[in-house]
Amino acid sequence: MNMRKVLFSLISLFVTTPLFAQQVNDNNTPLHLMKPAYRIGYGVSKPEEVKQVMDRVLTYIDAETPAALVDKNTGAPVTDYKKITASTQLKQGGFRLTSYEWGVTYSGVLAAYAATGDNAYRDYVVKRHQLLADIAPYFQKIYAKDKNIDGNIRRVIDPHALDDAGAVCCSMIKSLLADGKQPLRPLIDNYADYIMNKEYRLSDGTFARIRPQKNTLWLDDMFMGIPTVAYMGKLTGDAKYYDEAARQVLQFAERMWVPEKGLFRHGWVEAMDPHPAFHWGRANGWAILTMCEVLDVLPADHPKRAEMMSLLKAHAAGLARLQHHDGFWHQLLDRDDTYLEASATAIYTYCLAHAVNQGWLDAKAFGPVAQLGWHAVASSVNEKGQVEQVCVGTGMGFDPSFYAYRPCHVMAAHGYGPVIWAGAEMINMLKRQHPKSNDSAVMFYDTEVPTDSPIFNYDGSTKF
Repeated sequence: MNMRKVLFSLISLFVTTPLFAQQVNDNNTPLHLMKPAYRIGYGVSKPEEVKQVMDRVLTYIDAETPAALVDKNTGAPVTDYKKITASTQLKQGGFRLTSYEWGVTYSGVLAAYAATGDNAYRDYVVKRHQLLADIAPYFQKIYAKDKNIDGNIRRVIDPHALDDAGAVCCSMIKSLLADGKQPLRPLIDNYADYIMNKEYRLSDGTFARIRPQKNTLWLDDMFMGIPTVAYMGKLTGDAKYYDEAARQVLQFAERMWVPEKGLFRHGWVEAMDPHPAFHWGRANGWAILTMCEVLDVLPADHPKRAEMMSLLKAHAAGLARLQHHDGFWHQLLDRDDTYLEASATAIYTYCLAHAVNQGWLDAKAFGPVAQLGWHAVASSVNEKGQVEQVCVGTGMGFDPSFYAYRPCHVMAAHGYGPVIWAGAEMINMLKRQHPKSNDSAVMFYDTEVPTDSPIFNYDGSTKF
């Protein structure tokens, strides 16, 4: 029996035996090794346990996102694509195959395949991307004559917003880079053309909307457009895409970064004075996720890389300061009277773990934050594989009540991709980094520490 088991056995004996219950004191019991009553969970996760959570989610979303066509009037399956008509639609499940939320999901599932080698993850994405690529030419012909087609397919062939284009397109670029035989390039080029040439912009070229006010920046739109632009650089080798992606990130930051908080504001309206700052959780997730995505492909010698890296580090520090003791982050990050929200927590868990794995952030400082975040994420997945505590789709407001009372629902699609993505990167972190429990706390070390002692000294070279 090792020292850990001896100490915990002693604690258990003294605390639970009635005869000696009153005799527990600082002299006879190592009280600091008593197991705390964590509400969510604590400690170093095991990769196989992480994957079990991911698998549960994958099984659920696979059943809720059929890759098939049906006739919307009769419900009959349409398997011969030559027989596609204006009444043909994607078979409806719980989630939409072509939404931006599902673009996030495709990227997360692809990351899970890369982390685990489990073909079920790759096949999930390939099957759905392949379907969209196969049916697009038939619907394009119908759409040219009659604009009345299934809206879920319309956003593929004629995107009207960054939400329609960016996240799905970026996932397709990743698929194509992994397997050049996939017939995705026509869809990618169509999406990218919208983002680069048709999206509404401010006078300086920053992606913008005219909702809810004229010339409004949404922090969400960093992710809805910029990663695709950066990945087009990787796909084509054309530096103009890298330059545009970096320019967009930094121009968003000029208006939306709040340095004294280390956070981004959710919305910025050109005509407002002053500019209110509501630090919505998921939108800050889109911002740091965008920086991770862009830095993954931006050339090492790009002139704007260092500035973006500094912004990422400042944002990571701002987020880490606000993590709840149960591992979650709040709906409004700096308002602890708002609820704990799972989708933002999953995005931060992925981003912090990824930045550690890439060497952008110090594992000793941020590894424990990501690990605690994963415990929170895992706790939000129920036995069915549904993700709970996820804020529904959210517009923009300029008062705290708007954000604080947004509903949560298991059918809010925003949580599924981030949970799988976070799990994938946690598996990478647990395999590449060196976490260890020391004196009951999670620590990350530069090298593997070969001891199971509950308390140990370590100077970086001495082995115990």
